[in-house]
Amino acid sequence: MALATVTATWGSAPRPRGSHMLVHEDGRFEGSVSGGCVEGEVLHAAAETVGDSQTRLLDYGVADDSAWAVGLPCGGQIAVMVQPLRAEGFAPELIEAIAAARAAGAALSLTTDLSSGRTRIGDAPGEGRFVNRYAPPRRLIIVGAVQIAQSLAAFARELDVAPVLVDPRGRFLTEERFPGTTLDDRWPDEAVEALRPDAATAIVTLSHDPKIDDPALAAALRSPAAYIAALGSRRSHAKRLERLTAAGFGEADLARIDAPAGLSIGAQGPAEIALSIASGMIQAFRA
Repeated sequence: MALATVTATWGSAPRPRGSHMLVHEDGRFEGSVSGGCVEGEVLHAAAETVGDSQTRLLDYGVADDSAWAVGLPCGGQIAVMVQPLRAEGFAPELIEAIAAARAAGAALSLTTDLSSGRTRIGDAPGEGRFVNRYAPPRRLIIVGAVQIAQSLAAFARELDVAPVLVDPRGRFLTEERFPGTTLDDRWPDEAVEALRPDAATAIVTLSHDPKIDDPALAAALRSPAAYIAALGSRRSHAKRLERLTAAGFGEADLARIDAPAGLSIGAQGPAEIALSIASGMIQAFRA
C-alpha cells in the first residue's frame, strides 16, 4: 500500500494539512486528499510508489498546467506526499501507534523527513520536515438512554466523536439498543466527574428527568466542556435554571447551557432532533 498526505495548502484547498488517503496495490483506497479534485493523479502516483517504494512529492496549483487537468481551477493549491507503507517510508506499525494513542485519549506526533520520505514518532519540526499531530477523538457524553440518544450516538461516531452513554436505569441502558457505544450505569454526576470532560468534550442531557439531568448539568458546568446542552422546552428549561441557580450557579455558568438543545432547523422526530444537536456540538467545537 501507499499513503498520500496533504503536507501544505494555499487558497481554497478543500482538505486540510495532514489529511490522508490510503491506497492498496489493487486500486482500492480510503480517505481523501482533495475531496475528489486530484485523487486520480494521486492514485496513479500511489501505484508507482507501491511498485518502486519511492516517496513522491506532488504539487498542484493554478500556476501549473496540470492544475486544470486535475481539477483545481478555483484557486486552491496543495502539496501531497506519497509514501510506501513500508519501513523506508511510513512503517505499518505507525498506524498501530496512532490507534493505540487514540484509544488511550492521547495525542501523537509523527515527523517526516521530506528528503528521505521516512516517518518517525516524535515532534521534531524544522527545515525539510513535516509534523503531523494526531489528536485523540473528541468525546460526547450523552445522559439519558432515550431514542434520540440512539441517533445521536450514531451521528457522533460518523463525526469521529466518541460517544459515552450514561444512564443509571438498567432497562434503558442495553447493548441491544446502543451497539458499539460505551455504556456507563453510574449516577450522572459521578459518571461525568469520573470521565473528566475537557475542551474536546460535549455533554448533552436527554432524559427529561431532573433527578438525572440536573446532577449531570451541575457536573458539566464545573468542567471546561466545549458544549453543554439540555433537551426540553423553554418552559422546562426556565424551571431548570431556577433549580441550578438555587444550587449556586450564576448567570455566566447557566449561559453555557444550550437549551433547547441544538441548532434551530425545525427538527421533528428523534433522528432530526439528534441531527440538530450534533450540529450544535460541531459548531461549538469549531468555535
